[in-house]
Amino acid sequence: MKLDGQVAVVTGASRGIGRAIVQLFESQGARVAACALHAAPGVDACDVRRGDEVARFASSVKERFGTPDIVVNNAGVVVRAEIDALHESDWDDVVDSNLKGTFLISRAFLPDMRARRRGRLINVASISGRLGTAGLTAYCAAKHGVVGLTRALAEELRPHGMCVNAICPGSVDTDMLRVGMPGAQPHMSPEDVARVALFLAADAPSALTGSCVDVFG
Repeated sequence: MKLDGQVAVVTGASRGIGRAIVQLFESQGARVAACALHAAPGVDACDVRRGDEVARFASSVKERFGTPDIVVNNAGVVVRAEIDALHESDWDDVVDSNLKGTFLISRAFLPDMRARRRGRLINVASISGRLGTAGLTAYCAAKHGVVGLTRALAEELRPHGMCVNAICPGSVDTDMLRVGMPGAQPHMSPEDVARVALFLAADAPSALTGSCVDVFG
Protein backbone atom coordinates (compact mmCIF):
# COMPACT_ATOMS: atom_id res chain seq x y z
CA MET A 1 0.00 0.00 0.00
CA LYS A 2 1.32 3.41 -0.96
CA LEU A 3 0.83 5.12 2.41
CA ASP A 4 1.41 2.20 4.73
CA GLY A 5 2.31 3.45 8.20
CA GLN A 6 2.12 7.14 7.31
CA VAL A 7 0.11 9.73 9.20
CA ALA A 8 -2.06 12.17 7.26
CA VAL A 9 -4.05 15.18 8.38
CA VAL A 10 -7.08 16.12 6.26
CA THR A 11 -9.27 19.16 6.89
CA GLY A 12 -12.80 19.64 5.60
CA ALA A 13 -13.12 15.87 5.85
CA SER A 14 -16.81 15.33 6.53
CA ARG A 15 -17.99 15.45 2.91
CA GLY A 16 -17.04 15.90 -0.72
CA ILE A 17 -13.39 15.98 -1.71
CA GLY A 18 -12.15 15.80 1.88
CA ARG A 19 -14.10 12.66 2.67
CA ALA A 20 -12.95 11.04 -0.57
CA ILE A 21 -9.31 11.80 0.31
CA VAL A 22 -9.72 10.31 3.79
CA GLN A 23 -11.23 7.12 2.40
CA LEU A 24 -8.58 6.70 -0.29
CA PHE A 25 -5.67 7.44 2.05
CA GLU A 26 -6.99 4.96 4.61
CA SER A 27 -7.38 2.32 1.91
CA GLN A 28 -3.70 2.85 1.14
CA GLY A 29 -2.64 2.22 4.72
CA ALA A 30 -2.50 5.74 6.16
CA ARG A 31 -3.63 6.64 9.65
CA VAL A 32 -5.74 9.72 9.08
CA ALA A 33 -6.51 12.53 11.52
CA ALA A 34 -9.57 14.16 9.98
CA CYS A 35 -11.38 17.33 10.99
CA ALA A 36 -14.29 19.48 9.87
CA LEU A 37 -16.27 22.37 11.26
CA HIS A 38 -18.70 19.92 12.86
CA ALA A 39 -17.74 16.57 14.36
CA ALA A 40 -18.83 13.38 12.62
CA PRO A 41 -17.92 9.70 13.01
CA GLY A 42 -14.14 9.57 12.62
CA VAL A 43 -13.94 13.34 12.14
CA ASP A 44 -12.93 15.80 14.87
CA ALA A 45 -14.53 19.23 15.17
CA CYS A 46 -12.14 22.06 14.32
CA ASP A 47 -12.91 25.53 13.03
CA VAL A 48 -9.80 26.18 10.91
CA ARG A 49 -10.57 29.92 10.99
CA ARG A 50 -9.63 30.03 14.68
CA GLY A 51 -6.08 29.73 15.92
CA ASP A 52 -7.10 28.33 19.31
CA GLU A 53 -9.11 25.50 17.77
CA VAL A 54 -6.33 24.67 15.32
CA ALA A 55 -3.82 24.56 18.18
CA ARG A 56 -6.10 22.22 20.14
CA PHE A 57 -6.59 19.94 17.13
CA ALA A 58 -2.86 19.88 16.33
CA SER A 59 -2.01 19.00 19.92
CA SER A 60 -4.51 16.16 19.86
CA VAL A 61 -3.14 14.83 16.58
CA LYS A 62 0.44 14.86 17.84
CA GLU A 63 -0.60 13.07 21.03
CA ARG A 64 -2.55 10.36 19.22
CA PHE A 65 -0.57 9.91 16.02
CA GLY A 66 2.74 11.74 16.32
CA THR A 67 4.11 14.03 13.62
CA PRO A 68 2.17 13.84 10.36
CA ASP A 69 3.84 12.88 7.10
CA ILE A 70 1.13 14.52 4.98
CA VAL A 71 -1.13 17.52 5.57
CA VAL A 72 -4.05 18.16 3.21
CA ASN A 73 -5.62 21.61 3.53
CA ASN A 74 -9.05 21.09 2.03
CA ALA A 75 -11.46 23.00 4.30
CA GLY A 76 -13.35 25.87 2.72
CA VAL A 77 -16.70 27.46 2.00
CA VAL A 78 -18.16 29.47 -0.85
CA VAL A 79 -20.64 32.35 -0.99
CA ARG A 80 -22.19 33.46 -4.28
CA ALA A 81 -23.06 37.17 -4.52
CA GLU A 82 -22.17 40.19 -6.61
CA ILE A 83 -19.62 42.27 -4.76
CA ASP A 84 -21.91 45.14 -3.83
CA ALA A 85 -24.31 42.62 -2.26
CA LEU A 86 -21.55 40.68 -0.49
CA HIS A 87 -21.64 41.18 3.27
CA GLU A 88 -18.35 41.82 5.01
CA SER A 89 -19.02 38.83 7.27
CA ASP A 90 -19.41 36.58 4.22
CA TRP A 91 -16.16 37.89 2.75
CA ASP A 92 -14.38 37.18 6.04
CA ASP A 93 -15.91 33.71 6.28
CA VAL A 94 -14.82 32.70 2.77
CA VAL A 95 -11.31 34.13 3.02
CA ASP A 96 -10.74 32.83 6.55
CA SER A 97 -12.03 29.33 5.80
CA ASN A 98 -10.08 28.86 2.58
CA LEU A 99 -6.92 30.93 3.07
CA LYS A 100 -6.42 31.69 6.74
CA GLY A 101 -7.27 28.11 7.62
CA THR A 102 -4.60 26.85 5.23
CA PHE A 103 -2.09 29.15 6.94
CA LEU A 104 -3.10 28.15 10.47
CA ILE A 105 -3.12 24.40 9.86
CA SER A 106 0.19 24.49 7.97
CA ARG A 107 1.84 26.59 10.67
CA ALA A 108 0.61 24.26 13.41
CA PHE A 109 2.25 21.14 11.97
CA LEU A 110 5.27 22.50 10.11
CA PRO A 111 7.84 22.80 12.92
CA ASP A 112 7.82 19.07 13.70
CA MET A 113 7.66 18.08 10.04
CA ARG A 114 10.52 20.42 9.17
CA ALA A 115 12.64 19.05 12.01
CA ARG A 116 12.38 15.59 10.44
CA ARG A 117 13.30 17.06 7.03
CA ARG A 118 10.45 15.37 5.25
CA GLY A 119 6.75 15.80 4.68
CA ARG A 120 4.22 16.80 2.07
CA LEU A 121 1.68 19.61 2.19
CA ILE A 122 -1.19 19.49 -0.27
CA ASN A 123 -3.47 22.51 -0.59
CA VAL A 124 -6.80 22.09 -2.35
CA ALA A 125 -7.23 25.30 -4.34
CA SER A 126 -9.58 25.54 -7.33
CA ILE A 127 -9.93 26.53 -10.94
CA SER A 128 -11.07 29.74 -9.25
CA GLY A 129 -7.46 30.13 -8.10
CA ARG A 130 -6.52 30.39 -11.77
CA LEU A 131 -9.46 32.28 -13.28
CA GLY A 132 -12.00 34.91 -12.33
CA THR A 133 -15.69 34.10 -11.95
CA ALA A 134 -18.50 36.61 -11.65
CA GLY A 135 -20.34 36.28 -8.37
CA LEU A 136 -17.45 34.48 -6.67
CA THR A 137 -15.13 37.36 -5.87
CA ALA A 138 -14.37 36.30 -2.30
CA TYR A 139 -13.83 32.67 -3.28
CA CYS A 140 -11.61 33.58 -6.21
CA ALA A 141 -9.56 35.94 -4.06
CA ALA A 142 -9.14 33.27 -1.39
CA LYS A 143 -8.16 30.52 -3.82
CA HIS A 144 -5.73 32.79 -5.67
CA GLY A 145 -4.26 33.40 -2.22
CA VAL A 146 -3.93 29.64 -1.63
CA VAL A 147 -2.02 29.32 -4.90
CA GLY A 148 0.32 32.15 -3.90
CA LEU A 149 0.80 30.70 -0.42
CA THR A 150 1.61 27.31 -1.93
CA ARG A 151 4.30 28.71 -4.18
CA ALA A 152 5.90 30.87 -1.50
CA LEU A 153 5.84 28.14 1.13
CA ALA A 154 7.38 25.67 -1.32
CA GLU A 155 10.40 27.94 -1.65
CA GLU A 156 10.57 28.44 2.10
CA LEU A 157 10.57 24.70 2.76
CA ARG A 158 12.59 23.50 -0.21
CA PRO A 159 15.88 23.56 1.77
CA HIS A 160 14.24 21.38 4.44
CA GLY A 161 13.31 18.49 2.16
CA MET A 162 9.58 19.20 2.14
CA CYS A 163 7.18 19.43 -0.80
CA VAL A 164 4.26 21.84 -1.04
CA ASN A 165 1.83 21.58 -3.93
CA ALA A 166 -1.73 22.59 -4.75
CA ILE A 167 -4.59 20.96 -6.61
CA CYS A 168 -6.83 23.19 -8.73
CA PRO A 169 -10.00 21.24 -9.53
CA GLY A 170 -12.65 22.37 -11.96
CA SER A 171 -16.30 21.36 -11.57
CA VAL A 172 -16.57 18.56 -9.02
CA ASP A 173 -19.80 16.87 -7.97
CA THR A 174 -20.01 18.40 -4.48
CA ASP A 175 -22.39 20.47 -2.40
CA MET A 176 -19.97 23.40 -2.77
CA LEU A 177 -20.39 23.39 -6.56
CA ARG A 178 -24.16 23.50 -6.20
CA VAL A 179 -23.86 26.57 -3.95
CA GLY A 180 -21.18 28.38 -5.92
CA MET A 181 -22.34 27.55 -9.44
CA PRO A 182 -26.03 26.57 -9.39
CA GLY A 183 -26.93 24.51 -12.42
CA ALA A 184 -23.33 23.71 -13.34
CA GLN A 185 -22.70 20.24 -14.69
CA PRO A 186 -19.83 18.59 -12.81
CA HIS A 187 -17.15 16.93 -14.90
CA MET A 188 -15.48 15.03 -12.06
CA SER A 189 -16.18 13.14 -8.88
CA PRO A 190 -14.54 13.80 -5.51
CA GLU A 191 -12.73 10.49 -5.99
CA ASP A 192 -11.03 11.87 -9.12
CA VAL A 193 -9.51 14.68 -7.06
CA ALA A 194 -8.61 12.28 -4.26
CA ARG A 195 -6.50 10.27 -6.70
CA VAL A 196 -4.52 13.39 -7.54
CA ALA A 197 -3.98 13.98 -3.83
CA LEU A 198 -2.70 10.42 -3.51
CA PHE A 199 -0.25 11.01 -6.36
CA LEU A 200 1.11 14.12 -4.65
CA ALA A 201 1.28 12.33 -1.30
CA ALA A 202 2.89 9.10 -2.46
CA ASP A 203 4.14 9.06 -6.05
CA ALA A 204 5.24 12.58 -6.99
CA PRO A 205 9.01 13.07 -7.06
CA SER A 206 10.54 15.34 -4.45
CA ALA A 207 11.49 17.71 -7.26
CA LEU A 208 7.79 18.46 -7.75
CA THR A 209 7.16 21.32 -5.35
CA GLY A 210 5.49 24.69 -5.75
CA SER A 211 3.28 23.26 -8.48
CA CYS A 212 -0.44 23.74 -8.97
CA VAL A 213 -1.95 20.69 -10.62
CA ASP A 214 -4.89 21.64 -12.81
CA VAL A 215 -7.65 19.01 -12.77
CA PHE A 216 -10.35 20.39 -14.99
CA GLY A 217 -11.99 17.17 -16.23
